[in-house]
Amino acid sequence: MLSDPSFWRSMGAIAGIGWVLVAGILLGYLAGSFLDTRLGTEPWLLVTGVSLGTAAGFRHVWVVSKRSLK
Repeated sequence: MLSDPSFWRSMGAIAGIGWVLVAGILLGYLAGSFLDTRLGTEPWLLVTGVSLGTAAGFRHVWVVSKRSLK
C-alpha cells in the first residue's frame, strides 16, 4: 500500500484540497473587488466572484474525492 504510486498520488491530491478552496475564494474576492471598483457595481460582483470561487473550489473537492475513491 505505501509503495503504491497511485496511493501517494491520491494523497497528494487530497492534501491540496484546502489550498484549492482558499485560492478559489481568494481569487473570486480579488476579481470581484477589482471589477466592482472599476464598474461601480459594489458589492454585486464581489458577491458573485466569491460565490463562483466557492463553487469552483467545492467542485474540485467533489472531483478529487470521487477520483481518489476509485
